[in-house]
Amino acid sequence: MEPSRDQIYQALEQVIDPELRRPVTELDMVREIRIDGGDVGVTIALTVAGCPLRSSFEEQVQRAVAPLEGVKSVALEFDVMSPDEKTALTQKLRGGVDARKGLSVGKSTRVLAIASGKGGVGKSSLTANLAAAFSDLGHRTGILDADVYGHSIPHMLGIRQRPVVVDKMIVPPVKRDVKLMSIGFFLDENTPVMWRGPMLHRALEQFLSDVHWGELDTLLVDMPPGTGDTAISLAQLLPRAEAIVVTTPQPAAQEVAVRAGQMAQKTQLRLLGVIENMSGDIFGVGGGDRLAAELGVAAFGSIPLDPALRECADAGEPLVWAEPESPTAQAIRAIAEQIAETKREQGRGIVRALPVLS
Repeated sequence: MEPSRDQIYQALEQVIDPELRRPVTELDMVREIRIDGGDVGVTIALTVAGCPLRSSFEEQVQRAVAPLEGVKSVALEFDVMSPDEKTALTQKLRGGVDARKGLSVGKSTRVLAIASGKGGVGKSSLTANLAAAFSDLGHRTGILDADVYGHSIPHMLGIRQRPVVVDKMIVPPVKRDVKLMSIGFFLDENTPVMWRGPMLHRALEQFLSDVHWGELDTLLVDMPPGTGDTAISLAQLLPRAEAIVVTTPQPAAQEVAVRAGQMAQKTQLRLLGVIENMSGDIFGVGGGDRLAAELGVAAFGSIPLDPALRECADAGEPLVWAEPESPTAQAIRAIAEQIAETKREQGRGIVRALPVLS
């Protein structure tokens, strides 16, 4: 007795697009089902030719269809969506809205801007590990690598595939349920970004509005260091964001970090708190507490200076995932839990427009 088409289609509801994170049946990607006795053939229409994640589809289809009664073999073929099909898919993913302004995440998504007064304080590696910690806590998590001139999150997460572009909609790649978008995905090799303020502002605006994040609970934004035009542009484009300032313990770093906190307050972002990174004998301790007291916000804790953080970042696996029982990983997870327990302010007004530097 051969399986019916309805049985096979129902089984294919278990096949999830690894990038869009929705069933292929829901996304209208199942183009054809062929049944010849016990031999079953399935054709799936991909969003782009040469999809690097074909093996995931093959494994999922085999796992979903092969156990059905009467199935002797399963063959999977691929096709590519037509322009009209891509447009329809974009409309489906965006809920029928043609275009969006600003950050394309829902109102329930908490946006955390991870900022610093200067580079070299471990802001990006901390962002990557906080994202891993939030994901482990059950949050649907994403990272926006907005450090345009020093983008490094793709390397720290070990993500090498480029985002999928469907009818001008950008779908972020995923690592262990953490979604990531970085301007580094759109540059050749290690090409430097040499843009002036207005061009950078327009690029960031389009970059934010065209990304399809799907359902997110928490989006971490790796901000550029300092208080320059990139940071100001992002403050304009992220009116619902809450800022967290990262500093190292020494007073010189604290004096610089306070400027990042003051900039967040002046651009009417809610300054949530401070994290002290690289705490220990070399740089001392207590800078985070002093900075938090000066800014009048919470001190979320300190992260010890740990060579394993650097080693895991170089290997493309956050320490929180690679060595979850280590004291440093536990400290990061405890900070993520503290942040998650804070309440987001509701009903905040629109951020006043700030000049874009040229």
